Amino acid sequence: MFFLGSAYPLGKFGLNASTNPLLFGALRMGIVFLFLIPFSKFEIPSRKFIIPFIGFGICMGAGVNMFLYLSLNVSSILAPITIGAQLSIPLAIIISSFFLNEKISYKKWILIFTSFLGIVLIAFDPRIVDEILGALLIFAMAFFYGLSQVFSRYLKDFDVKFTNSMMGLIGFLILIILSGIFEGNIFKQIYEIEIKGWLSIIYAGAIISILGHMMMFYLYKFYPVGMVLPFYALFPIFGLLLTFIIFGEVPSLITIFGGIIVITSIYLLQKTR
Repeated sequence: MFFLGSAYPLGKFGLNASTNPLLFGALRMGIVFLFLIPFSKFEIPSRKFIIPFIGFGICMGAGVNMFLYLSLNVSSILAPITIGAQLSIPLAIIISSFFLNEKISYKKWILIFTSFLGIVLIAFDPRIVDEILGALLIFAMAFFYGLSQVFSRYLKDFDVKFTNSMMGLIGFLILIILSGIFEGNIFKQIYEIEIKGWLSIIYAGAIISILGHMMMFYLYKFYPVGMVLPFYALFPIFGLLLTFIIFGEVPSLITIFGGIIVITSIYLLQKTR
C-alpha cells in the first residue's frame, strides 16, 4: 500500500519537472511493458478473452493513468485528490456485483454509502472550490480503476506478468498517440523532461505498477474483488504522509474528518460479508 500511496505525491513531483501528464502515463506504461515482457510466458488467448484483455488494457493502462496524471497536473492540493481516489473501491464492488454476480450485503451498502458521504463532506472544504476539475478527473480515474478490477477477474487464469505486460503495451500505445495529438511533438517533450521527471516516471513504472499493482492483481487469482480491494483503503495514509514530507501540505480539519469517514468505511468493508 505504501507504493500505491506514493503514486500521488511522486506523480505530482514528476509533473512539476517539465513532464506532460499524458506523456508521463505513456512512458510509465512503456516501462511496465519493457520490464515484464522478458519474464512473460506469451500465449495467444482464446476469442472469449480478447475483450477482457483489451478492456483491461484500456481501463487500467490508459484510463487510470490518463485521468490520474491529468488530475494531479491541474490540482494544487493533493489531500482531497488522494482521498477521492478511494471511490475506486466502492465503485469496483458495485460494478463487480453486476458483472461477476458478487453479492453485496445490506451492511456493505451502508458502508459504501458512508464512504461517498465522506467524499461529499470533503467537498465542503473551501479550498476545493478551485479544485473542482481535479476532483472530477480523479473520480473518472476511480471509475476506470474499479472497472479494471472486473476485467482482471476474467483474466485470473493467465500469468499475471503476461496480463500486465499486455496492459502496459495497450496503455502505452493509446497514451502516446493521445500525447502526440494533444501535447505536441513526442521527441521534443521527451528531450525537455528533467532528471526529477525521469526518476518519477521510472519509479511509477517499475515500483508502483510492477510491485504495487501486480501484487494486488495476483491476489485476484484466489479472492473476490470485494475481499481484496478494501486493503486499498490503506494507501491514503501513506500518500498523505508523503505529501506532507515532499510538499509540506497539511490537510484541513474538514478534509481530515471526511478522510477518516472514507478510510474507516472502506476498511470495514473488508470485515463485512
